[in-house]
Amino acid sequence: MNVEAILRGKGSRVATVSPQTSIAAAAATLQREQVGALVVSRDGDSVDGILSERDIVHGLAGLGAGLLETKVEQLMTRRVFTCTPRDNVADLAAEMTQRRIRHIPVLRDGTLAGIVSIGDVVKARLDEMEYETTSLRSFIAGAT
Repeated sequence: MNVEAILRGKGSRVATVSPQTSIAAAAATLQREQVGALVVSRDGDSVDGILSERDIVHGLAGLGAGLLETKVEQLMTRRVFTCTPRDNVADLAAEMTQRRIRHIPVLRDGTLAGIVSIGDVVKARLDEMEYETTSLRSFIAGAT
């Protein structure tokens, strides 16, 4: 299974935020969109960074209440691991586990095409394993 299959199921909508947005506004967007991370983009097509709930908590520990007026660009993760729709979900799960990341933007020809979360990847892997198990059971039942 590849990332494209995940995007077909969940859609390609991505919650984005500008680097100049305040952390207070970004936190409100996280809540409104019910997501754990926002892709930081100047134009909605490129990936300048990613801002996760974890980034905000780390910022709060360091900056206190002043964090709310801080700009996203000061807190965002700049080195963003991305994938393509052709990437294999099993490989992506391994990368996410190894790198300890929970959200990966999907780029198609260098343009933002979606985002996958660790939950999306785990669900896809479970669906894939369930299909394989059912197929094997059917094969075994037919062979006896």
